Amino acid sequence: MRASPADYEFIEAYDLVHALSLLSSEEGWRPIAGGTDLMVLFNSGVLTYKRILSVRKIPELTQISSTQDAVRVGSSATYAAIQGAEILVNEFPLLCQAAGWTGSVANQNRGTLGGNIANGSPAADSPPALLVYDAELELISSRGTRRIAYADFHLGYKKMNLAADELLYAIHLPRTNRRLRHYARKVGSRRAQAISKVCFHGAIQMDGDSIRDVRLAFGSVAPYPLRCRNVEQFLSGQRPTASLIEAARQKLSEDISPIDDIRSTASYRSHVSQNLLADFLEQLL
Repeated sequence: MRASPADYEFIEAYDLVHALSLLSSEEGWRPIAGGTDLMVLFNSGVLTYKRILSVRKIPELTQISSTQDAVRVGSSATYAAIQGAEILVNEFPLLCQAAGWTGSVANQNRGTLGGNIANGSPAADSPPALLVYDAELELISSRGTRRIAYADFHLGYKKMNLAADELLYAIHLPRTNRRLRHYARKVGSRRAQAISKVCFHGAIQMDGDSIRDVRLAFGSVAPYPLRCRNVEQFLSGQRPTASLIEAARQKLSEDISPIDDIRSTASYRSHVSQNLLADFLEQLL
């Protein structure tokens, strides 16, 4: 351990009003829930913010509920809770699968969906699933609340559409009656507890022999998780064929921009991304 707890101040918010009042102050409080990402920084001695505000036990942030139109997932809902929510298992299986990929069982019992989003890592497992499902984020502060499409949340590497006094309150997943075929793959250095080299989620709806609606989202191939809008537009309305799949593979380069880093290379990520896209589409032949 390269840091000392004595160098930090820690408070647990006793309710939402308390949390928002501290975040709106000029004292530099930063919210955490599960703290799984924070501990990595702390152990490495690179945790720069000194005042830490736990929001983990605020009831409104842990609840999973539904209406006729949407499912609401509180930002402090854990990966374990997500995997155990029947409505998510039945209607949003990609999110549940991503929750099962995230670290060990201990991490899944502690880590939260909101933390995975707000940490801003391009390699996070759950964001591509949220993009596929057109998720919306509800942000709250002492000034009020606002909702934005999750697709508009990431502005760059570790840059987010989130003010210093705002808290990620909930994730909203629109419910539809669409019969989607789902696909998810994570490629890492090993089968479990590995950070993604490439993470891919896809969903598709057919209209007879043609593609009616397709959603494709990747992690670890750009500065932030992204939807592949160019490929989606290219595939929409088309009948799946071997030649179409090959053209889609080549089209993917217009959406993704992988880099070389300690975990992989840009060329490997590009090639694997093309293979995953092709594997998904080949199931339609």
